[in-house]
Amino acid sequence: MAIARTAAKRISNNPDADTSRFAGAQASRFTRTLRHLLLITATIVMLYPVIWMLLSSLKPQEEIFSTGLWPESWTLENYTNGWNALQHGFGRFFTNSAIIAAAAVIGNLASCSLAAFAIARLRFRGNKLVLGIVLLTIMLPYHVVVVPQYVVFSSIGWVNTFWPLILPKFLATDAFFIFLMVQFIRSLPRELDEAARLDGCGPFGIYGRIILPLTVPALATTAIFTFIWTWNDFFTPLIYLNDPATHTVPIALSSFLDSTGQSSYGSLFAMSMLALAPIVGFFIAAQRYLVEGIATTGAKG
Repeated sequence: MAIARTAAKRISNNPDADTSRFAGAQASRFTRTLRHLLLITATIVMLYPVIWMLLSSLKPQEEIFSTGLWPESWTLENYTNGWNALQHGFGRFFTNSAIIAAAAVIGNLASCSLAAFAIARLRFRGNKLVLGIVLLTIMLPYHVVVVPQYVVFSSIGWVNTFWPLILPKFLATDAFFIFLMVQFIRSLPRELDEAARLDGCGPFGIYGRIILPLTVPALATTAIFTFIWTWNDFFTPLIYLNDPATHTVPIALSSFLDSTGQSSYGSLFAMSMLALAPIVGFFIAAQRYLVEGIATTGAKG
């Protein structure tokens, strides 16, 4: 006890140590504050175009480019006009995009997870070669295969239908998602497979009862990116969907712009904000799985 009292007295009589600790705490607090200010500033800079588009969609047409950021008068006319402006109504285009995006998500989840399970868990000759070929297809530009694909789909009468946009997703054509799931499945211990085999599970039983429940983060990551890329895709629907009744949201948005100087920017901005809503909602609903899925992708080579 005497030694402890002596040490405490020495510490209390050492103002330099207290000053040093206080200065260190102040510096740490200042660093955290500065970091948060920089992050907030960067967030505002990145979100400024979206904020500008949102506020512009609430302005009358004549005020969009003639006033500052904040509207002088508020209106929802752009939303009602934009929703009913085109021939089939914007609800039709939202329905088309939703059908294609939902089918693409289901197709990628089913086909890519099966392909990844086969590569990561089944032992067969040429296993690594198959994965290498799959990864090589990532470097193949889409524009190289679009003409042969169009010829094939045109020959079977699928142009102006959703099938050219949906069917490839059920054939495991997205190598990025296969690789992501392969890396995730490889991080799972093989002892789980052995235990399932002892219980009488075959390959499909292991896949359905063991692998799928444990790969939810990777599946959610695949679903999010597939939905976003499919919903925002402009090039592929533009090639295959010539009938206005089959158009998707990105093609419909381009219909508000023309070369006559009569472009309806207010309706364009309003419908663009509505087009962002499903993406933001889907991302918010599965963001925690997205972070976990990306973080564990490279856990095991």
